[in-house]
Amino acid sequence: MSTMAQINDQKSIAFKHVLMATDFSEASRRALDFAIAIARRHGSELSVVHAIPVEPYDRIPLGPPPPKLGRRRLEAEKQMKQLEEETRFKGVTHHLVLERGNVWDVLASEIQRDNIDLLILGTRGRGGLKKLALGSVAEEVLHLASCPVLTVGPNVPPAGPGKSDFKRILFATDFGPASNTAFPYALSLAENYQAKLFLVHMVPPIPVADLGPAAYGPSAYAAEEFTTWQRTMRVESVRRLREMIPPKTELAFEPEYLAGMDFLPEGILDMAAARSIDLIVMGANRTSTPRMAAHIPWALTHEVLCHAKCPVLTVCN
Repeated sequence: MSTMAQINDQKSIAFKHVLMATDFSEASRRALDFAIAIARRHGSELSVVHAIPVEPYDRIPLGPPPPKLGRRRLEAEKQMKQLEEETRFKGVTHHLVLERGNVWDVLASEIQRDNIDLLILGTRGRGGLKKLALGSVAEEVLHLASCPVLTVGPNVPPAGPGKSDFKRILFATDFGPASNTAFPYALSLAENYQAKLFLVHMVPPIPVADLGPAAYGPSAYAAEEFTTWQRTMRVESVRRLREMIPPKTELAFEPEYLAGMDFLPEGILDMAAARSIDLIVMGANRTSTPRMAAHIPWALTHEVLCHAKCPVLTVCN
């Protein structure tokens, strides 16, 4: 489906089945609050899954499981039961799932089997995504998941009453394929939540080659050329942002179009903080294998997820 077709068919975008991955940490519990709020808002079916880790020396036994494996599952069952008792699932159809295996393998199986529309994760600590509540599988999950991923970072306040409503949504775009795939979600969510939508394009720092001879001439001449270039790029960016909104969009508020000249990802984070954004939506590039996902440079996505003060929804192209 083309990008424009996706936008025109945005009414079909719905979170019918939400998957929440947990390791029973505080970070996961905070993310679960958002998962429940989203499921309740969209009438979604919510699955909460925990992957019982497999040690390198573990093998699937031919006979009864070894005592150590049995203890792991009993402990996981105890924590899952406690989680259900302490969590307000009222009004939300939910399932609690325990599976033994690699985290990504377990999540991939659940996503495919239940046609998951949204995966929700929590992160913790200053180490960013390397301290993902699920371990060091962050890059696998975010770049291999076939559905959008909502990440609740360490700087996101708890989802108290009203805090889980996305009233101000920021969509960050570089006008590339991944951003085009993510945009219908930003638009659909803005309509669903009657939110104010901010469309942002950060113009990267200007290369010397783009200034031509001015870069090597008198400083005043170079400064004038640079100012003209900035003005032109801002106007062009805003024009392209405006063209992204379909004619029949039913938004509660007029969108705001922002063209920044700051460095990435600082510009996106600063704009989000200054406008009290409740949700950031952005595209991410898909990879074909976990090994590639672990080595592809993705500093922008990494920094935004680690430092954002609101949840971040990433959608792979």
